[in-house]
Parts: sequence; structure tokens; C-alpha cells
Amino acid sequence: MQHIVKTALLASATLVRKGEEDDATGIVTKALEDLQASVDARLKEVETKSDTSKLESRLKDLETKSNRPGSEKEQKSEDSAAETKAFAAYLRLGNQLPAEDQKTLLVSSDPQGGFLAPAEMSSEFIRDLVLVSPVRSVASVRSTSSPSVSYPSRTGITNAKWKGELQAQEGSEPTFGQKEIVVKEVNTYVDISNQLLADSAGQAEAEVRLALSDDFGQKEGRAFVLGNGALEPEGLLTNDDIASVANTNTGTIVPDALIGLMYGLPTQYRNAGTWAMNSTTLGKLRLLKDGDGRFLWQPSFQLGQPETILGRPVIELPDMPDIANGSTPIVFGDFSGYRIVDRVGLSILVNPYLLATNGITRIHATRRVGGGVLQPAKFKKLKMSAA
Repeated sequence: MQHIVKTALLASATLVRKGEEDDATGIVTKALEDLQASVDARLKEVETKSDTSKLESRLKDLETKSNRPGSEKEQKSEDSAAETKAFAAYLRLGNQLPAEDQKTLLVSSDPQGGFLAPAEMSSEFIRDLVLVSPVRSVASVRSTSSPSVSYPSRTGITNAKWKGELQAQEGSEPTFGQKEIVVKEVNTYVDISNQLLADSAGQAEAEVRLALSDDFGQKEGRAFVLGNGALEPEGLLTNDDIASVANTNTGTIVPDALIGLMYGLPTQYRNAGTWAMNSTTLGKLRLLKDGDGRFLWQPSFQLGQPETILGRPVIELPDMPDIANGSTPIVFGDFSGYRIVDRVGLSILVNPYLLATNGITRIHATRRVGGGVLQPAKFKKLKMSAA
């Protein structure tokens, strides 16, 4: 590069000398020489700064430092060797590793990582089975807007007599009565925190409503079977006007007693009759046979048709008592003789104001229904007694 600049400067000087012959020639020559000297000094300075000897020296110092004992490179090598050793020990000993080698985060220990693997909260609820007596499926059901319903009834017919041609007629009057079914009420309430209601996105309230529905259905079905008629509807088994048939045995159902129970009803009631018992009694009844060795219980061979005992269908009422001395485990009859009166269905009232200062919402639930036996003559009960 110096050679090129010098050549250019000399060529410029030659041109000036050829074109000028006055004293200005010396001034131009002096200026060119000063320019050449400045360019030479600048080039020398650049060559000095581009010297990499200092950088090479610094890199050599760093390499020497990294090769000293206890350096990071050596530490990494030692760590790798320790991990290899621990893994080899695990292959030989399995879970019997020494405590110092068991440096692992565990799901079973919250401080050691269990918090990082939380359990999944499923949206599916596990609910226990709630058994409800299906009396509604066979009974007579109607609605009312009054607190009670009265049913006029005829308790007797006229008294006609056979007479001769000239004998005078005698008067007679049928007898009448009245039966009343009073609407009863069952109720409760549930308190839920407002935070739970908000955080569950409505699921908590839905589960409470479902629990109330199951509870009220169970209480209602039980009352239709065992209700005392005071605070509860009148139950089938608590009506004193329904006649009983003795089983003649206190521990086992006698087939003859079942036949007598069924045919103790008039033909019209018998042809519309249904057996009612719990599953335990039904299981024992399925083993009974008549005198010719035929099972009294008959399975259903047609889709949609119920199982039968002596040709009549069976319903399972879980609230019926088991077979025991003095109990009445079986009822047979035309269930249209039992009347259910609905006044108010399951009514749920959400009250967020009563306990608002405590952050609680109260859910009220009410059910108003009545029930009773209108025609006891349509039923017969089997009583577990010797006579």
C-alpha cells in the first residue's frame, strides 16, 4: 500500500513540475512530501493496533487457570462419575440404594415434589344407591289445590227382599260415609357457603338438589308403606281395615297361604292384583314349589312383561319388612285402592339473604303430599303367625 501511495505522489509531483515552471513548484512538492509522511505514520499505527499477541496471551492464561485442580471442568467430570456410579448401584440393588444416593423428587412426599403432581379432581360424583318404594307406579294418583280431599263413600246397599204377589214392599236405605285424605308436609334446609357455590360453578347446588330429591322420594315411598297417618301419610301396613291371612308358619312362607291370600279377594280385585314385597322375601319366594314340584314364581319370557307369582305381577318395595315372627312381609291386592294426593311437588327456595353476613346461602326444600287406603277390601296381608 505504501508503494502505491508513493508512486501516486511521485507521479503527481512530476505532472506539477511539467505544468508549472514558477516558484510554486517548490511549495507543491513540500506539501506532497508532508502528506506522504502523514500517511506512513497512520499506516504504522494501524499495523501496531492489529497485533494479536496480547489477545493470545490472555487466552493462554485462561486455559492455564481452567486446568488447575478443582476447576469447573474437573468438577463436572467428578459429578458425571458419581451419577454413573449411583445408576450402576441402582441396577444392582434396585430400591435398596443407600440414602445418600436416593436424591430423587417423590410424588408420595409433598416437600420432595408431591405438590408438583396434584391429584385430579373428577367432575363425576360417586353416589350411593337410594332405594325408593315404587308405590306411585301402581297406586291411584291425583293432584289437589286444597289442604285435604274428602271422598264420599257408599258403605252399604239397599235391602231388597223377595215378596209374594200381595205382600207389601219394605223400604231400605243405602249407607254412606266419607273418607278424607289430609295433605302432609315434609321439609328441610341445607346451608352452603357462598364461596363453595361460586367456586364449584353451580355443581354444588346441583348436587344438593339431587340429594334433596333422593331423600324426599325415599321418605315419601316409605310413608306410603309404613306411614303412621299422623304427621305422615297413612301406610298400607298401618291400615287396620285391611284383612290379614295367617301363614301358619312363623319362619317360612307356606305356598298354601299364598294361594289362600290371593283367592281371598273377589275376582275383580284378584284379576287386577299385584304382589308387593322386598327383595329378600322375593328371593325366598322364588324357591317355593307347589305339590307337583312346579315353581310358584314364573319368569317373564316376553320383553316388557313383569315376573309373576301365581300369574300376577310382582313389585319390590324395599320398605316392606323381612320374614319374621309376627311381621307382614307380603301384600297382595289392587293398588288402585290406595290414593296418593299431590299438593305441592318438591319446592326448592334459595335464600341468599338470611345468612348473608356469614357468607352462607340457605336452601329450603318442601314437599306436600297425602296418601291413604280408600278401599281396604282391595288388599290382603300375609301375617307370619301360626294361626
